[in-house]
Amino acid sequence: MFALASAQAQTPADEDISPATLERDVHLFVIQKDGSGQEHDDSTMRANTTAGVDAVAQRYVWFNKDIESITALTAQTIDADGSVHEVAPGGIRDVQEPRSAGAPTFQDGVLRTVIFPGVQPGARVRLAFDKRRAQALQAGTFSYFVEPPAEPVEFQRLIFDLPADLPLYADARGYEALPPVTENGRTRYTFDFRQGQLPALEAGAVARVNWGARLMVSTVPDYASFAARYREAAADPTATDPAIAAFAQALTAGVTDPGDPREKAARIYDWMRLNIRYVALFLGTTAAAPHRAIDILRDRYGDCKDHVALFTALLAAVGIRAEGALLNLGPVYSLPSVPGYGEEAINHVIAWLPDLGLFADTSSGGVAFGFLPAGVMDRPALLVDDGVLVRTPATQPRARSAQLDIEVGEDGNASYRYRVEEAGALAETERNTFRRATHQGAQQIAAQRLRQTGLAGTARLTTGALDATSGAFATTTDGTLDHVVWPDGTTALPALSSLSGGIASQLDNWLAVPRRTQPWACISGDFEEHARITLPAFARVTDLPRDLSRDTAASAASLDYTAHYAFDRDARTVEVTRRLSAHFGRQMCAPEDFAQMREALLRMQRDAHAQIVVRAKAQ
Repeated sequence: MFALASAQAQTPADEDISPATLERDVHLFVIQKDGSGQEHDDSTMRANTTAGVDAVAQRYVWFNKDIESITALTAQTIDADGSVHEVAPGGIRDVQEPRSAGAPTFQDGVLRTVIFPGVQPGARVRLAFDKRRAQALQAGTFSYFVEPPAEPVEFQRLIFDLPADLPLYADARGYEALPPVTENGRTRYTFDFRQGQLPALEAGAVARVNWGARLMVSTVPDYASFAARYREAAADPTATDPAIAAFAQALTAGVTDPGDPREKAARIYDWMRLNIRYVALFLGTTAAAPHRAIDILRDRYGDCKDHVALFTALLAAVGIRAEGALLNLGPVYSLPSVPGYGEEAINHVIAWLPDLGLFADTSSGGVAFGFLPAGVMDRPALLVDDGVLVRTPATQPRARSAQLDIEVGEDGNASYRYRVEEAGALAETERNTFRRATHQGAQQIAAQRLRQTGLAGTARLTTGALDATSGAFATTTDGTLDHVVWPDGTTALPALSSLSGGIASQLDNWLAVPRRTQPWACISGDFEEHARITLPAFARVTDLPRDLSRDTAASAASLDYTAHYAFDRDARTVEVTRRLSAHFGRQMCAPEDFAQMREALLRMQRDAHAQIVVRAKAQ
C-alpha cells in the first residue's frame, strides 16, 4: 500500500478544481517473444467533487475473451477517513462491448464493469487487476499506446518487461524515459508521467494528443515492417472465390464504358457502403486480421478491415487494383514515430485505389465515391502493400447554396420557402441523412433547423431523389413564421440569408471562443446564399445593413467574404446576398492562424447576424 494524501472538501471558491484526480497508476507488462504476456494494473482515483463521483464510481476493464482473461481483480472504495469498503462480487459484472451488439462474429470484446459503493467527494477508488494475453493481436509483436487522462496525474508509471533480445521502440512525448535495466536475460523499460490540471479543450479544437503528451511503444521497428505484418495477417484465399468474382461481375454489368474502371469501382463502392453494415470497432481492439471475404459477403456486416477485405476482393475481380491504408480515424493529424495500434494512433483502415489515384472508405455510408469523410482527411496513411507512409487529401470540393424567400403578411406573420442545394462532399452526406430517416424524422429535422435559427413557425420538407448516390442534392422547406414584423412599433428583423447550417453557423463555430491557444479544425468550403424578404404595406424600412466587399476588411488570407443588400421600395422587397469562400489548404489550423483572421471573422459574423430595422407606418 501507499500513503493516501488528504482530500480537500470542495467550496464555492474551488471552481477550477478538477472533478477527479489520478493519484497513482502503475502498469506492468511482462511480454514474451511471441507477443503474449501478462499485464498488472494498480490505480487509485480520487473524487474531488460531486461530478468526480460520477467520473470514478464506475470503472471498466476491457478484454478480448478469445485471447485474454482477467486472472485477478480487487477493488475498494476508500473513504476520506481511510475506511475501506470492498466491492462485493455483485458489483463486478461482464457486459458485451456495446459497439459490437448484433454482430455475432464480433462477440470477443468484453467490458468487466466495476461499480464502487459509497463514493463521496473526497473518497478514493482503487482498482487492481491482472490480465493474461495468450497470444498477440498481431503475431509476434507487442505495442501499446497511452494518452494521459484529462484529470491531473500525481504519479503514473508504465513498465515494459521484455526478453533482452526483443528491443522496444518508443515515441515518448511528455513521458520521462528512465534508463533501461537488463538482467537475467530480460530488459525493463520504464516511463514516468505527472501532470497538473489541464486547460479545457477549446470548442472546435482538435484532439489534445496532437500537441500534448503521448507514449507509443512497439516491438516493430518501422512502419514498413508493420505494414508487412498486417499484409500477411490479411492474406485470404477466399478473396478469389468464384462467388465473389461472379458477384463483382454482376454489380458492374452494363456499365456505360466497360473500359472505365472508375464507374466499376463506384458501383462496387456504393453497394458496399449501402449493404455491408459497419460494426464500429477500432482496428487493434480485436484480432488485427479481417474475416474471410466470402463470409463477409454472406453475413453482410463487418468492421473497417472487413470492409477493405471485401471491397478490394470485389475490385480485383473486375481488374481494379486496391490495397489497404492504415491510419487514424479521428481528430489526430500525425502518427507516432514508431508504429502501433491505439485510439489516437492507427485505429482504422480504408482503401487506396492507385489506378484511380483516390482513397475510399466504404465504412462511412454517407460519403459518395471520390470523397472522404472529414475524419480520415489530411492524415498520414500507411499503404499496406507498398509499406510507405503517404497522406490523404487535405481538401475536397464542398459547396452549399441557399435561396430563402419570405413573404410577410399584413398581420406580421409570414410564409416562407427555403431551398438548399449541397454539392461536392456535402451532397451525399445530406442525402444519406434523409435516405435513412422516416418521413416523420425528416420533418423533425426541418423543424429543428428552424428552431436553431431562432424562429418560431412550421416546417414542411421535401427532398430531391434519394435513390441517387452521387451529384448535387437539394431540399426544400416551406411553412409559416410567427411575428416576423410587428404591425405596430419597430421591428429589428434578422437579415437572414439562410436557416441554421449556413454561413452564419459556420462563422459562429469558428468564433466559438474569443481567443484560441490550441490547434483547431478548419474545413474548407464555398457558400452562397440569397434571400428575398417581401414586406407588408404597413412596413417602412429605416435601416439596412451596409455592403461588405473584399475592400472592406472582410477577407483574410484563407477567407473571402462579401455581402450585398438592396431595397426595392416599389416592390417592398429586401434582397440579401452573401458569399463565403474558405480555402485553408489543410484541416488543422494553428492558433496563430486564428489570430491573423480573427478581426476579419468578427466583421463577417457581425454582418451575418445583421438586422433590418422596420417601422410600422403611422395609421
